[in-house]
Amino acid sequence: MRTLVIDNYDSFTFNLAHYVGGMSGVAPTIIKNNEAGWNLSVLEDFDNVVISPGPGSPSEAKDFGICADVIRQAQIPVLGVCLGHQGICHVYGAQVVPAPGIFHGRASLVTHAGDVLFRGVPSPFSAARYHSLAVADLPDELEAIAWTEGEVLMGVRHRSRPLWGVQFHPESIGTVHGPRILRNFMRLTHETSPLHGTRVHWHRPDRRVAMRRLPFEVPAERAFAALYADARHAFWLDSSRTGEQRGRFSFMGDASGPLARVAEAQVDCRSVVVTSNAGREVVEGPFLDWLDHDLHAHRAEVPDLPFDFALGWVGYLGYELKVECGGELAHHSRHPDAGMIFADRAVVFDHELREIYLLALVDNGDTASATEWFDRTRRSMEELAAPAPDDVEDRDTPSGSPGTLDEGKLRHDKEHYLELISACHKEIDAGESYEICLTNMLHGTGTFRPWAAYRLLRRRNPVPFGALLRFGPLSVLSSSPERFLRVGADGAVESKPIKGTRPRSQFAPEDERLRMELANDPKDRAENLMIVDLVRHDLSQCAEANSVRVDPLFEVESYATVHQLVSTVHAQLRPDRSAVQCVRAAFPPGSMTGAPKIRTMQIIDGLEEGPRGIYSGALGYFSLTGAADLSVVIRTIIMTENEVYFGTGGAITTLSDADAEFEETAVKATPLLDLFGIEFPTSEGGGTTDDPGVDRESSRHLRQGYLHDREHDS
Repeated sequence: MRTLVIDNYDSFTFNLAHYVGGMSGVAPTIIKNNEAGWNLSVLEDFDNVVISPGPGSPSEAKDFGICADVIRQAQIPVLGVCLGHQGICHVYGAQVVPAPGIFHGRASLVTHAGDVLFRGVPSPFSAARYHSLAVADLPDELEAIAWTEGEVLMGVRHRSRPLWGVQFHPESIGTVHGPRILRNFMRLTHETSPLHGTRVHWHRPDRRVAMRRLPFEVPAERAFAALYADARHAFWLDSSRTGEQRGRFSFMGDASGPLARVAEAQVDCRSVVVTSNAGREVVEGPFLDWLDHDLHAHRAEVPDLPFDFALGWVGYLGYELKVECGGELAHHSRHPDAGMIFADRAVVFDHELREIYLLALVDNGDTASATEWFDRTRRSMEELAAPAPDDVEDRDTPSGSPGTLDEGKLRHDKEHYLELISACHKEIDAGESYEICLTNMLHGTGTFRPWAAYRLLRRRNPVPFGALLRFGPLSVLSSSPERFLRVGADGAVESKPIKGTRPRSQFAPEDERLRMELANDPKDRAENLMIVDLVRHDLSQCAEANSVRVDPLFEVESYATVHQLVSTVHAQLRPDRSAVQCVRAAFPPGSMTGAPKIRTMQIIDGLEEGPRGIYSGALGYFSLTGAADLSVVIRTIIMTENEVYFGTGGAITTLSDADAEFEETAVKATPLLDLFGIEFPTSEGGGTTDDPGVDRESSRHLRQGYLHDREHDS
């Protein structure tokens, strides 16, 4: 079966495509609604068409593009979803008007009339909805086939042509019978033979990873202090919350090895600066293209290891790298948009079995330097494992202050932030977005000691995805609880988006009340569902057919200062896709943008008055095995000797209360506030004029221009 999917720039399109491909055995062809060179004759190559959801209105050509012509002319079955459904109705003369209520990520009971599209589906059934517009005044050519209890039209079909539309989202994980509805549509045409593929593994026979295992334990913090605390470029992927499977291993290293390199990129330069022992090289082109090519060129033979990191690139991808992933360049970060260390040596801690692995990359059989490093590092570890003399101060107790924060200011003070939330609500009401992840930035000046600060941070906020990165004067101190994306060496993919937060209480009954409140709150579940569906869409772009699934959905995880609502999305990477390509399809993390992602990022660009920088991006590794594991850069301090940055924010939906959203940003800033003993700023000194990350004039013009466009569009 050959299916054409028309993408209206929505963040759930690939969820539809994933289901369609799994049902037919053939990956659908996906084109944008403004596809260059489009001609209706293309339809002769397909058996049916699916028109995706999307932002905006079907009455606007920029929002609906070629879809209207397809609806008018196609002689093959067409299914319109959400915006596609509204478009079918609009083409035949119906009115598309504001819905009686805005439903984004919320479920409703839908009653149907027994049409073939709903064969085998109970009536009523629960369906996930994402819309602020609805259809009214249906013309005679169209027949209503489904509706809500409130009589909002949920399904339609043409009386004489093979056209169907559904207002709800059958591809959502929140629509239990969605796959059956899609299968009913797909059965209208014949099936073709399924495609098969075999995963390809690359390796370089002239490079291999050598390994030594040390059958004893050393505290990871003690080891980093001895080995890397003074290194100019260093990393520690730190599972300080070790009582669970995903916190089993920690990795650390630096850029001092013979094959080590450091790569940095600024997106507006479209080049990568790579520094090694051989000197400095500038490589033209997008960073992610370069990274993907470099990883393929440096695959190596690896020993049998209980973890996927077998050396490779470690570092961060900043939010502004969205330019390489479908976003636009609205702001310029003062820090590199990507920073990576090629680790040719690493120390790995197995917290479960209490042992240590030493890894070293060997080139062309030259084992001498690796052997020397193994021996030297083992001696260091044996010394660190030995009991300290009685007259030596406790070496595992943090010494020294993290520094002093003289002044801290918000990019957007409370009054301004509430205004931005109001602007978000207007965009959502207009149908431009379902959910907008609005953020703020706290910038402070003072005198800071990154290593001392991180030692305190990891004690107070133990998490499975903690990290310390050092790039010369720049340090990244992360206590992130959220996994952005893990791609195993076997191609297994996992993402764990977080949406929904409550503070912890020191009193057990109140703490449990807060946890249960989070678990059952409709607003938090709606926020989480929207991002889950977005992540499913993102992963479906690189996943094998029918491999994307969610388990568990809406699980509460508790950390030192907050409870979080977490869901887990799984997939299997296609054999012709790499970990970098999978990350690119999902970047920036959906939990930091909202949905639909592209349009929502444009809205964010017009509202936030400066770059997010490293915050909201991703942090972790790309291994020589083809694996990757990255966290979302949240609860993270960006620090130099004299400046500190801390981003915080939350998802704005139609159910959001502005004051509560601002308070949530304060709760999420607890790691920084506690570290320096300060209060969260509100209006006092919290203006926007002193933020060095902001080009004030261009930011104002961008925002005014964007809002003008929206007013013109409406």
